[in-house]
Amino acid sequence: MQNVLVMVFIKKSLIVIIMFFVVFTGYVLIDNRNTPNMTIRQKILKSIYPFLMWATKSADKNAKVLTNTTAMPEDPFYSLKDTLNNGKPIDFESLKGKKVLLVNTASDCGYTNQYADLQALHEKFKDQLVVIGFPANDFKEQEKASDDSIAEFCKVNFGVTFPLIKKSVVIKAENQNPVFKWLTDPKRNGWNGQAPSWNFSKYLINEKGQLTDYFDPSISPMGDEVQAAIKR
Repeated sequence: MQNVLVMVFIKKSLIVIIMFFVVFTGYVLIDNRNTPNMTIRQKILKSIYPFLMWATKSADKNAKVLTNTTAMPEDPFYSLKDTLNNGKPIDFESLKGKKVLLVNTASDCGYTNQYADLQALHEKFKDQLVVIGFPANDFKEQEKASDDSIAEFCKVNFGVTFPLIKKSVVIKAENQNPVFKWLTDPKRNGWNGQAPSWNFSKYLINEKGQLTDYFDPSISPMGDEVQAAIKR
Protein backbone atom coordinates (compact mmCIF):
# COMPACT_ATOMS: atom_id res chain seq x y z
CA MET A 1 0.00 0.00 0.00
CA GLN A 2 2.80 2.37 0.92
CA ASN A 3 4.58 1.68 -2.37
CA VAL A 4 1.38 2.50 -4.27
CA LEU A 5 1.05 5.84 -2.45
CA VAL A 6 4.67 6.67 -3.21
CA MET A 7 4.17 5.91 -6.91
CA VAL A 8 1.02 8.05 -7.01
CA PHE A 9 2.89 10.93 -5.34
CA ILE A 10 5.78 10.65 -7.79
CA LYS A 11 3.39 10.55 -10.76
CA LYS A 12 1.51 13.64 -9.59
CA SER A 13 4.76 15.47 -8.91
CA LEU A 14 6.02 14.70 -12.42
CA ILE A 15 2.76 15.96 -13.92
CA VAL A 16 3.07 19.22 -11.96
CA ILE A 17 6.70 19.64 -13.04
CA ILE A 18 5.86 19.00 -16.69
CA MET A 19 2.92 21.43 -16.58
CA PHE A 20 5.12 24.09 -14.96
CA PHE A 21 7.79 23.58 -17.61
CA VAL A 22 5.25 23.89 -20.44
CA VAL A 23 3.66 27.02 -18.98
CA PHE A 24 7.03 28.63 -18.22
CA THR A 25 8.33 27.83 -21.70
CA GLY A 26 5.23 29.41 -23.23
CA TYR A 27 5.66 32.50 -21.05
CA VAL A 28 9.32 32.86 -22.06
CA LEU A 29 8.46 32.51 -25.77
CA ILE A 30 5.69 35.11 -25.58
CA ASP A 31 7.74 37.49 -23.44
CA ASN A 32 10.64 37.31 -25.90
CA ARG A 33 8.81 37.41 -29.21
CA ASN A 34 10.62 40.67 -30.06
CA THR A 35 14.12 39.60 -29.00
CA PRO A 36 15.39 37.65 -32.01
CA ASN A 37 19.11 37.73 -31.28
CA MET A 38 19.05 36.73 -27.61
CA THR A 39 20.42 33.41 -26.44
CA ILE A 40 18.12 31.00 -24.55
CA ARG A 41 19.87 32.01 -21.30
CA GLN A 42 19.29 35.70 -22.02
CA LYS A 43 15.63 35.10 -22.80
CA ILE A 44 15.09 33.19 -19.57
CA LEU A 45 16.89 35.86 -17.53
CA LYS A 46 14.79 38.56 -19.17
CA SER A 47 11.59 36.73 -18.31
CA ILE A 48 12.46 36.14 -14.65
CA TYR A 49 13.75 39.69 -14.14
CA PRO A 50 10.60 40.96 -12.33
CA PHE A 51 10.79 38.04 -9.88
CA LEU A 52 14.52 38.58 -9.39
CA MET A 53 13.99 42.25 -8.55
CA TRP A 54 11.20 41.41 -6.11
CA ALA A 55 13.14 38.59 -4.45
CA THR A 56 16.46 40.41 -4.07
CA LYS A 57 14.91 43.62 -2.81
CA SER A 58 12.66 41.71 -0.38
CA ALA A 59 15.74 39.92 0.95
CA ASP A 60 17.62 43.23 1.07
CA LYS A 61 20.24 41.79 -1.26
CA ASN A 62 22.09 44.12 -3.63
CA ALA A 63 19.77 46.88 -2.40
CA LYS A 64 22.18 49.35 -0.81
CA VAL A 65 21.62 53.09 -1.27
CA LEU A 66 24.29 55.64 -0.29
CA THR A 67 23.67 59.39 -0.36
CA ASN A 68 25.92 62.42 -0.01
CA THR A 69 24.70 66.00 0.24
CA THR A 70 27.78 67.85 1.50
CA ALA A 71 31.12 66.39 0.37
CA MET A 72 32.56 67.88 -2.79
CA PRO A 73 35.12 66.13 -5.01
CA GLU A 74 38.83 66.75 -4.55
CA ASP A 75 39.44 66.05 -8.25
CA PRO A 76 36.93 67.58 -10.70
CA PHE A 77 34.54 65.10 -12.30
CA TYR A 78 34.66 67.17 -15.47
CA SER A 79 38.38 66.53 -15.92
CA LEU A 80 37.61 62.90 -16.77
CA LYS A 81 37.63 61.50 -20.30
CA ASP A 82 36.83 58.12 -21.83
CA THR A 83 36.21 56.34 -25.13
CA LEU A 84 32.80 55.36 -26.49
CA ASN A 85 32.28 51.84 -27.80
CA ASN A 86 32.42 53.19 -31.36
CA GLY A 87 35.95 54.47 -30.73
CA LYS A 88 35.05 58.15 -30.40
CA PRO A 89 36.36 60.08 -27.38
CA ILE A 90 34.00 61.58 -24.80
CA ASP A 91 35.10 64.55 -22.69
CA PHE A 92 33.11 64.75 -19.48
CA GLU A 93 33.41 68.52 -19.54
CA SER A 94 30.63 68.36 -22.14
CA LEU A 95 28.30 67.02 -19.42
CA LYS A 96 28.35 70.19 -17.33
CA GLY A 97 24.92 71.46 -16.30
CA LYS A 98 23.22 68.04 -16.35
CA LYS A 99 22.94 65.15 -13.92
CA VAL A 100 24.83 62.03 -15.03
CA LEU A 101 23.98 58.40 -14.19
CA LEU A 102 26.92 56.02 -14.64
CA VAL A 103 26.08 52.30 -14.72
CA ASN A 104 28.25 49.21 -15.19
CA THR A 105 26.35 46.84 -17.48
CA ALA A 106 26.40 43.26 -18.83
CA SER A 107 24.40 41.26 -21.38
CA ASP A 108 24.15 37.88 -19.62
CA CYS A 109 23.05 39.01 -16.16
CA GLY A 110 19.79 38.62 -14.29
CA TYR A 111 19.66 42.41 -14.20
CA THR A 112 20.21 42.85 -17.96
CA ASN A 113 16.59 43.91 -18.44
CA GLN A 114 17.58 47.14 -16.67
CA TYR A 115 18.80 48.28 -20.09
CA ALA A 116 15.11 48.87 -20.85
CA ASP A 117 14.64 50.77 -17.57
CA LEU A 118 17.74 52.87 -18.24
CA GLN A 119 16.42 53.73 -21.70
CA ALA A 120 13.06 54.71 -20.20
CA LEU A 121 14.86 56.87 -17.64
CA HIS A 122 16.96 58.42 -20.40
CA GLU A 123 13.82 59.34 -22.35
CA LYS A 124 11.89 60.63 -19.33
CA PHE A 125 14.66 62.96 -18.12
CA LYS A 126 16.37 63.67 -21.46
CA ASP A 127 16.54 67.42 -20.80
CA GLN A 128 18.28 67.09 -17.43
CA LEU A 129 19.99 63.68 -17.29
CA VAL A 130 22.70 61.84 -19.24
CA VAL A 131 22.78 58.05 -18.83
CA ILE A 132 26.08 56.34 -19.65
CA GLY A 133 26.60 52.57 -19.70
CA PHE A 134 29.96 50.92 -18.95
CA PRO A 135 29.92 47.31 -20.23
CA ALA A 136 32.21 45.10 -18.16
CA ASN A 137 33.03 41.40 -17.85
CA ASP A 138 33.94 41.58 -14.16
CA PHE A 139 31.13 39.56 -12.55
CA LYS A 140 30.98 35.86 -13.48
CA GLU A 141 32.11 36.76 -17.03
CA GLN A 142 28.63 37.94 -17.96
CA GLU A 143 29.82 40.27 -20.74
CA LYS A 144 32.06 38.35 -23.13
CA ALA A 145 30.84 40.06 -26.30
CA SER A 146 32.77 42.59 -28.36
CA ASP A 147 31.91 46.29 -28.31
CA ASP A 148 30.15 46.05 -31.68
CA SER A 149 28.09 43.06 -30.53
CA ILE A 150 27.18 44.78 -27.26
CA ALA A 151 25.97 47.88 -29.10
CA GLU A 152 23.88 45.77 -31.49
CA PHE A 153 22.44 43.68 -28.63
CA CYS A 154 21.39 46.79 -26.71
CA LYS A 155 19.89 48.53 -29.73
CA VAL A 156 17.94 45.56 -31.13
CA ASN A 157 16.60 44.15 -27.85
CA PHE A 158 16.18 47.23 -25.68
CA GLY A 159 16.18 50.20 -28.06
CA VAL A 160 19.17 51.74 -26.29
CA THR A 161 20.15 55.18 -27.56
CA PHE A 162 22.14 56.46 -24.58
CA PRO A 163 25.95 56.28 -24.89
CA LEU A 164 27.94 53.15 -24.08
CA ILE A 165 31.61 53.23 -23.15
CA LYS A 166 34.19 50.84 -24.59
CA LYS A 167 34.23 47.62 -22.54
CA SER A 168 36.53 47.96 -19.56
CA VAL A 169 37.20 46.88 -15.96
CA VAL A 170 35.03 48.61 -13.34
CA ILE A 171 35.98 46.74 -10.16
CA LYS A 172 38.95 47.90 -8.10
CA ALA A 173 42.04 46.67 -9.93
CA GLU A 174 45.21 47.99 -11.47
CA ASN A 175 43.51 48.35 -14.86
CA GLN A 176 40.25 49.79 -13.48
CA ASN A 177 38.48 52.23 -15.78
CA PRO A 178 39.63 55.78 -14.84
CA VAL A 179 36.04 56.94 -14.38
CA PHE A 180 35.37 54.14 -11.90
CA LYS A 181 38.66 54.87 -10.17
CA TRP A 182 37.25 58.34 -9.53
CA LEU A 183 33.85 57.00 -8.49
CA THR A 184 35.30 54.55 -5.96
CA ASP A 185 38.14 56.62 -4.45
CA PRO A 186 36.96 58.85 -1.57
CA LYS A 187 40.16 60.90 -1.84
CA ARG A 188 39.12 61.90 -5.34
CA ASN A 189 35.30 62.05 -5.29
CA GLY A 190 35.12 63.37 -1.73
CA TRP A 191 33.38 60.55 0.13
CA ASN A 192 32.59 57.27 -1.63
CA GLY A 193 34.65 54.08 -1.65
CA GLN A 194 31.84 51.75 -2.69
CA ALA A 195 32.80 49.76 -5.79
CA PRO A 196 30.12 48.10 -7.93
CA SER A 197 28.68 45.16 -5.98
CA TRP A 198 27.49 43.51 -9.22
CA ASN A 199 26.40 44.42 -12.72
CA PHE A 200 24.08 47.43 -12.94
CA SER A 201 25.38 49.36 -9.94
CA LYS A 202 24.56 53.04 -10.39
CA TYR A 203 26.33 56.31 -9.54
CA LEU A 204 24.59 59.68 -9.81
CA ILE A 205 26.47 62.94 -10.40
CA ASN A 206 24.66 66.27 -9.99
CA GLU A 207 24.87 69.38 -12.17
CA LYS A 208 27.92 70.62 -10.26
CA GLY A 209 29.98 67.49 -10.77
CA GLN A 210 29.30 66.19 -7.25
CA LEU A 211 28.83 62.46 -6.66
CA THR A 212 25.55 62.41 -4.74
CA ASP A 213 24.23 58.84 -4.80
CA TYR A 214 25.13 55.19 -5.18
CA PHE A 215 22.44 52.57 -5.92
CA ASP A 216 22.94 48.81 -5.81
CA PRO A 217 21.71 46.59 -8.70
CA SER A 218 18.38 45.69 -7.03
CA ILE A 219 17.40 49.36 -7.08
CA SER A 220 15.58 49.83 -10.38
CA PRO A 221 16.64 52.75 -12.59
CA MET A 222 12.95 53.67 -12.77
CA GLY A 223 12.46 53.16 -9.04
CA ASP A 224 11.35 55.89 -6.65
CA GLU A 225 14.81 56.16 -5.08
CA VAL A 226 16.57 56.97 -8.36
CA GLN A 227 13.89 59.29 -9.70
CA ALA A 228 13.71 61.21 -6.41
CA ALA A 229 17.48 61.70 -6.49
CA ILE A 230 17.31 63.01 -10.06
CA LYS A 231 14.56 65.47 -9.12
CA ARG A 232 16.39 66.59 -5.99
